[in-house]
Amino acid sequence: MAKNGFRVMDSDLHVMEPPDLWQRYIDPAYADRAPVGGASRPRDTSVTVQGKTLPLGKPSSPAFRALHDRLNMERYGAAVARNFDATSQLQAMDTEGVDVAVLYPTRGLWVLAIDDLDPGLAAAIARAYNDWLRDFCRIAPDRMYGAAMVAPQKIEAAVAETRRAVQDLGFKAVFLRPNHFCGRSWSDHYYDPLWEECQRLGVPVGFHEGGGVFLPQPALPQFINSFSMMNTLSLPLSVMVVCADLIYGGVLERFPRLKVAFLEGNCSWVPWLLWRMGEYVEMLGSVEFPDLKLLPLDYFKRQCYASVECDEITARHVPEFGLEDNIVFSTDYPHTDVKYPHAVDSFLKLPFPDDIKRKYLWENCARLYGF
Repeated sequence: MAKNGFRVMDSDLHVMEPPDLWQRYIDPAYADRAPVGGASRPRDTSVTVQGKTLPLGKPSSPAFRALHDRLNMERYGAAVARNFDATSQLQAMDTEGVDVAVLYPTRGLWVLAIDDLDPGLAAAIARAYNDWLRDFCRIAPDRMYGAAMVAPQKIEAAVAETRRAVQDLGFKAVFLRPNHFCGRSWSDHYYDPLWEECQRLGVPVGFHEGGGVFLPQPALPQFINSFSMMNTLSLPLSVMVVCADLIYGGVLERFPRLKVAFLEGNCSWVPWLLWRMGEYVEMLGSVEFPDLKLLPLDYFKRQCYASVECDEITARHVPEFGLEDNIVFSTDYPHTDVKYPHAVDSFLKLPFPDDIKRKYLWENCARLYGF
């Protein structure tokens, strides 16, 4: 299948996990503490774990909920009727014109996002999600591939689950929230075994923000008064912070074959951030970053990717900085603020040359995920 002559790979297609996923899949030793998904209304994506309900946020108004529900039912009514099962996922890909997709979570984005979550429980939650996702992808194993949940609360468990997910389950990536866990930055050497294993296996790490959580976030939830403000600020700011941390903190220098993707936060920020970081490396690098051998722009070109939205017109400036090989396409299905079922059509209308469109829609994504 090709859309207007373009093959399409979605770098960040979301599943909608069933509310009883963890009751059905978690290790029986943790059954009494299994997360419980919300089911109060269609597309309730909340989850309660260790007595805390996520995502955090101020109560929405009746008018907001009515608009939110109407937009979702207009776009996703057929999928809602099937409880967003694997068949509906494949139907949505066909409707949109997506050939291959790497699947990221929805409820799973915040199920581990508690600083004091018991490490054993966190590892069991991740393993259960990955087992469920393996079963979900079986409907079309040549078109749907998993991005594995790993629990950063205990690095040994994260490394072991990464290995299992790639070697036994056939997953194409691992995903992490960009927020700091347990007071550690992502450049902390504590995480080096995980980066080493991902580098050895040849799988990327996809950093993906989403929702208010019990972790530090650059866009502070207590000062955010709307869904629009949270999504406008938290999604790009969080991945910008982790991008700067991985480069300044030497992760990409220590692990030169590690691939990293910054998802759900657009890509137009990339040239500006790398230019500004480069200014400081050139001025203060000999003192603050003596181990860095490249400029931030060069590390990003070598190892990093960012996702472009289907109508992100400002992304046309990215090739001016030599970054046309570092951008991957995402529909972000089935979120409220997307263009489904016209995301691919919308992207093809952007004033990009066809060779750039082919890179963003397929070639870069295939290289990122090792196809």
